[in-house]
Amino acid sequence: MKVLVVAGARPNFMKVAPVLQALERQGHSRVFVHTGQHYDASMSDAFFHDLGLPTPDCHLGVGSGSHATQTARVMEAFEPVLEASRPDWIVVVGDVNSTLACSLVAAKLRESLGCRIAHVEAGLRSNDWAMPEEVNRVLTDRLSDLLLTPSRDAAPNLRREGIEDSRVVFVGNVMIDSLLRMLPHARALETPRALGVDGAPYAVATLHRPSNVDDPAQLALILSAFAELAHDLPILLPMHPRTRGRVRTFGLDALLAPLRVLEPLGYTEMLSLQAEAAVVLTDSGGIQEESTVLGVPCVTLRRTTERPVTVSEGTNRLAGWPLTRDGILATARAALADGRVPVGARAPEGWDGHAGERVVDALARATLHVATT
Repeated sequence: MKVLVVAGARPNFMKVAPVLQALERQGHSRVFVHTGQHYDASMSDAFFHDLGLPTPDCHLGVGSGSHATQTARVMEAFEPVLEASRPDWIVVVGDVNSTLACSLVAAKLRESLGCRIAHVEAGLRSNDWAMPEEVNRVLTDRLSDLLLTPSRDAAPNLRREGIEDSRVVFVGNVMIDSLLRMLPHARALETPRALGVDGAPYAVATLHRPSNVDDPAQLALILSAFAELAHDLPILLPMHPRTRGRVRTFGLDALLAPLRVLEPLGYTEMLSLQAEAAVVLTDSGGIQEESTVLGVPCVTLRRTTERPVTVSEGTNRLAGWPLTRDGILATARAALADGRVPVGARAPEGWDGHAGERVVDALARATLHVATT
């Protein structure tokens, strides 16, 4: 079985690593394509190093751009790679522009090349069509032959959209494979101690979604809430390049003064910081999942979450919408009052470190089924 695995942006790297490792362990041929959608070296190269990802067989180098420009560049660059590779499966993960772009190319060449598409992290829905990722999720699932879901609540979403149950396989959360594998190493880094916050409660904040950082009033509201919460405990804010640029453009630098602003962190450094935090404030989907497994209270600064299992079973809660300064503060303080739980105590089914193996097993079974029918 020959499998082409696509990664395009920082959220993908933690998800493809377990799949690539499982393919190697099981002796399957693999082709690793990096589209280069994340163009900031500190947000891409560090993750490759930390996760032990192999050097990509092909780097498309598409860089930044509008959604349309980026999607078109990936499609144009990926088509000849797919035609030359002729894999049995194209595996795409998550919901970034590269996920949809490569799925579109593969769908158009499916009959001529005999390849099929598998979507890892299928079936997640925020029901918020203002999110570009929601468009990518829904369209990628419609194009895919095999839909590999991370949680039990994903299959009903796909069923409502008319996708046959026979195409859906529950595999669990591949990103948690990376977390559990790297957690001992992350703890050994002692990043909180290096930053001078060990031994006392602290918060970690991340902020990058356009709905939060592209609107000056919204960004100012969130940062002012962070600044007020910083009276209760230190807030460490690894600053996404997009967010840093918006803060400067909007003249909001003064709101950062009460915070500990950090450069973007590598995967293990960030994991080390999250693992010991008293609370996490974020608009990231992946950090909601990581916090749930780590047992760290999480406050999500969004209208909805496509990962509702992190609320119903995990440690996550929404700060309310529209966001308000008082709402963020009240939700954060309630999360702090609830406190942490042991690692894995709230982990949903299949978030156990073995999802990558189940992905490859599902691909192999589907390949065998086609060969015998």
